[in-house]
Amino acid sequence: MSVLTQTPVPEQKSDEAHSTTKKSAFTAAQLIAALPGALRKLDPRQMWRNPVMFIVEIGAAYTTILAIAEPFLGGAAESGGSTVPASFTWGIAVWLWLTVVFANLAESVAEGRGKAQAESLRKTRTSTTANRLTGYDESGDPSAQSAVTAPVSSADLTLGDVVVVVAGDLIPGDGDIVWGIASVDESAITGESAPVIRESGGDRSAVTGGTRVLSDRIVIRITSKPGETFVDRMIRLVEGASRQKTPNEIALNILLASLSIVFVMVALTLNPIAGYSNASVSVPVLIALLVCLIPTTIGALLSAIGIAGMDRLVQHNVLAMSGRAVEAAGDVTTLLLDKTGTITYGNRQAAEFTAMKGVDDTELVHAAAVSSLSDPTPEGKSIVDLALTRGFRNDEITAGEIVPFTAQTRMSGLDLPDGSQIRKGAGSAVIAWVEQGRRLASSEHEELEGYIEKVSNAGGTPLVVATKSADGVGQILGVVYLKDIVKDGLRERFAELRTMGIRTVMITGDNPLTAKAIAAEAGVDDFLAEATPEDKLALIRKEQDGGNLVAMTGDGTNDAPALAQADVGVAMNTGTSAAKEAGNMVDLDSDPTKLIDIVRIGKQLLITRGALTTFSIANDVAKYFAIIPAMFAGVFPGLGLLNIMGLHSPASAILSAIIFNAIIIVVLIPLALRGVKYRALSASKVLSRNILVFGLGGIIAPFVGIKIIDLVITLIPGF
Repeated sequence: MSVLTQTPVPEQKSDEAHSTTKKSAFTAAQLIAALPGALRKLDPRQMWRNPVMFIVEIGAAYTTILAIAEPFLGGAAESGGSTVPASFTWGIAVWLWLTVVFANLAESVAEGRGKAQAESLRKTRTSTTANRLTGYDESGDPSAQSAVTAPVSSADLTLGDVVVVVAGDLIPGDGDIVWGIASVDESAITGESAPVIRESGGDRSAVTGGTRVLSDRIVIRITSKPGETFVDRMIRLVEGASRQKTPNEIALNILLASLSIVFVMVALTLNPIAGYSNASVSVPVLIALLVCLIPTTIGALLSAIGIAGMDRLVQHNVLAMSGRAVEAAGDVTTLLLDKTGTITYGNRQAAEFTAMKGVDDTELVHAAAVSSLSDPTPEGKSIVDLALTRGFRNDEITAGEIVPFTAQTRMSGLDLPDGSQIRKGAGSAVIAWVEQGRRLASSEHEELEGYIEKVSNAGGTPLVVATKSADGVGQILGVVYLKDIVKDGLRERFAELRTMGIRTVMITGDNPLTAKAIAAEAGVDDFLAEATPEDKLALIRKEQDGGNLVAMTGDGTNDAPALAQADVGVAMNTGTSAAKEAGNMVDLDSDPTKLIDIVRIGKQLLITRGALTTFSIANDVAKYFAIIPAMFAGVFPGLGLLNIMGLHSPASAILSAIIFNAIIIVVLIPLALRGVKYRALSASKVLSRNILVFGLGGIIAPFVGIKIIDLVITLIPGF
């Protein structure tokens, strides 16, 4: 039965930690490499996808035409009845074009990183010869069958083909191992030089095309079509070719486009209205006003922010199948975490020996150590290590026949030459083994159950140790306490998540008593004990029905339904093909704890977008005080009171605002690519901080920047 229960957790203070080393967001080399791409993006067929910058480009083109035509028309630009210098229109046109180029540059720099990563991945995608098998019936070693091997190009392999790969060969395509076990070098994909073990029949059967088999011989069934391998998808995703705008990004684009249309209508109707007061404004000035009114800053950086968010995931060796997944990670409210390998190290360690009444501690320690000397598991080795600290000596090694652990017996041990036996294993299994020779007394049984329950309540795993004499009479010696070691720092990280309103749920197959103890030690909010794949799926649906967004990790075929149901499903790269197909992210390092970092990256993406949107809107407010007084000061002297910056002239004020509007985009590109510094705060505190830092900063920066630019412009003759 599954148990979902609430675990009381004491308040924790979050630490400012877990920061990662960031690459430089904007260098001269990146700028030079991205410039050609930025110029190519001036194509109107591409620009229309960004409505705000498309309006700026139309304005730039129209202003350029006016600048060329002005000498032939004999007119000059006017602002509220004041004539401006002849070079004014050209200045507006040039800086409008630069505004568009700078916006494209932000996106081009972000895409440039992905293209560099894609190029390195392409080097792994080499055509190789594959040994395709026909007539293989999957019953075992193909060399013992009538299967026929035929060499074909890896490009000719199709879904369902079966190939044999030997040591030294490149794996020709994505697939699952159906026979054999091998050591595989996956450094071309993961960057990790240490080889990994891949074998048939488990959750580590998936292999990736382009990786190399280092040892042994395996048979693989191809699970991808030509051009749709994992590497192919990685290349398309990291270079941005298949990046789709997220729902929030689309909604924000619609909002920005709507605001831009409103301001276009304002600009179109302004001149006729102003004409009644003899305050007509020239078209270049109206275009300058329009560009300063519409939210060009966030419009220019919005796409770069999304691309940079996916790039940060790639730097963490996580491949997001869509920008929607990254955004969803930022909105996650429930985090499902497997106990083993995520919350605990997975290698249980012996922590204590508890002898039965009347049994000498030395006898228990000796029996437990002797039965574990040939145990290759981390648990067995930890028992020997603990026994050495309790007086056991290596020279006490006893010869005998090793009895390995099996799922059926749930015990392991040693059969000694004199006919006696030693066993350690699950309590019920050892008790049944002892009672084959004699029945345990009720007091003995109660004492043992008490020790087992004590270990379970502490979150550990009890191993019962017993011996049996040559005549078949058994004796329970005591219990070994195997402790699940909770990873360092998790309690603090879970406290940070709690601060952000994220609830953590530990998933485990342990009994409720053990699960409760581990959950309390780790600091998670809830736990699901004795969980089956169906229980995971039911829990995810229950959370989603309650309005929560759920994230989880998995690697096995039985995790596929839950990964597909979760809003953020992170599949391990070592897992099965079914798991990787079901999830919307793949962790190349196969580190389950990385789910916490993925949520942080998603949060940072949303925070960055919100911060720069706040800055952009505040930025526009400040520019009104430069543009509006300058436009009509000649006709309405009272507007001079609004010229709080003391700008030199209408022409210098308008041109200064346009120049600042372009330069601020370049200044903010590094922040858009690097992201606003992440802090574990609640949504209300994040909003307050954005308003204080970026809202206030967005108002102050234009006042300072426009005034400085105005002082420089006044040095130019004619202004």
